[in-house]
Amino acid sequence: MMQNLHAHTLWKSTGLRDAALNALTLSAPEEADASVLSSFKIGQAAQTSIGLSALAAAEFHALRTSVHQDVKVEARHAALEFRSEACQDRSLWDPIAGLYRTRNGYVRIHTNFPHHPRGILVILGLQDSPSISRKDRNMCATALRSFAEWESVPQALSLRHTLPVVLIRIGDAPRRVPDERFTRPLEGIRVLEFTRVIAGPVAGRTLAAHGADVLLVTSPNLPALPLLDADTSRGKRTTQLDLTTETDKNTRRELAKEADVFLQGYRPGGLEEKGFGPTELAKLCPGIVYASLNAWGWEGPWKDRRGFDSLVQTATGFNVAEAGAFCVNEPKPLPVQAIDHAAGYLLAFGINAALCKTITEGGSWEVRWLRSLGRNELTGKPLPSKNDPEILAVLEDWEQADGTGRRMKAIKHSAELSKTPVKVGKAPVELNMNAAEWI
Repeated sequence: MMQNLHAHTLWKSTGLRDAALNALTLSAPEEADASVLSSFKIGQAAQTSIGLSALAAAEFHALRTSVHQDVKVEARHAALEFRSEACQDRSLWDPIAGLYRTRNGYVRIHTNFPHHPRGILVILGLQDSPSISRKDRNMCATALRSFAEWESVPQALSLRHTLPVVLIRIGDAPRRVPDERFTRPLEGIRVLEFTRVIAGPVAGRTLAAHGADVLLVTSPNLPALPLLDADTSRGKRTTQLDLTTETDKNTRRELAKEADVFLQGYRPGGLEEKGFGPTELAKLCPGIVYASLNAWGWEGPWKDRRGFDSLVQTATGFNVAEAGAFCVNEPKPLPVQAIDHAAGYLLAFGINAALCKTITEGGSWEVRWLRSLGRNELTGKPLPSKNDPEILAVLEDWEQADGTGRRMKAIKHSAELSKTPVKVGKAPVELNMNAAEWI
């Protein structure tokens, strides 16, 4: 039996068969804890979330084709995959993003999209110019809190006893018919993705790695993050729709009608307002799996707030706890965007689990994700730089999908499936490389 309490608990919570866990091999807990230098169990979070997403894909493949296989994840490789975006040539952070001291504590601002710093500057009455230095900007976005302070916030109280991954049946549909012709776990599965930044795109990238046809849809009216997009879009097709036009609204509806999975990271309620909430899509496309991310939870006074990994770390106690463990006076962020990456892989796990249920039970399903990380002793290894031999050993080549023959390096998927290795395809270099259609 696979000895990992976290994996066992999460797997059991989805109602998938217990025996499937025997096929999952993870690093021993003490090895996983030593894989990252942090006071949190990032190594265990990495190998568990990645392992479960792969195991659920393998289980779906077994239900469709009767082909069973083993899944293995090594903790250090998984931890490196939790910072796959760090392989890029330049920093992904805006110059003014970060923590700032205030009269009674600290605040963190997140300004990685161009409109974010402009908005902060407008609020503070500052001119937007390169001459304004970081020290001149006492901006406010999210207040720094300790775990104890966060636990007294009404939003934290609303999240008690909430599971990280939740599957909800939202409609009736016939059971999916098994088909032994498929050679990859998610071959033939169409994923319509409306996400940005890290968590949602990582979920889509993971589904693509297991064979899904993932069509990433973004808006031509919103800014891109080219360095980040290059990493998180690997294996996907990309297109753009202007949802302020009736033509593109109709195109989205036609794409959704033929999708197996609808993956979205819009602000809470944003798609429901446009008629694309889970209930509406379950009626439009019976049997669909509707997957959503929410930074702050599905209930409580903060449920409608936008959020990013760095803001969640700051608001909920991670930065204070990490600083205390390292005995430093300044708040300390985690060494990786662990909440974002764990969210992405656990959301992929939930999607694959829901796909399993479309075979065993039928129906349409909604998948939701929330955060959780355990504590650790400071005995782990520092993470290497992008040119370190350890990183170079886990890189693989991806052909850029622009017809030039150019290639890019990226950290390979750490989940090893014994019979259906993850797929290495092409990497789109722009967010509008393909037509808005299924192939």
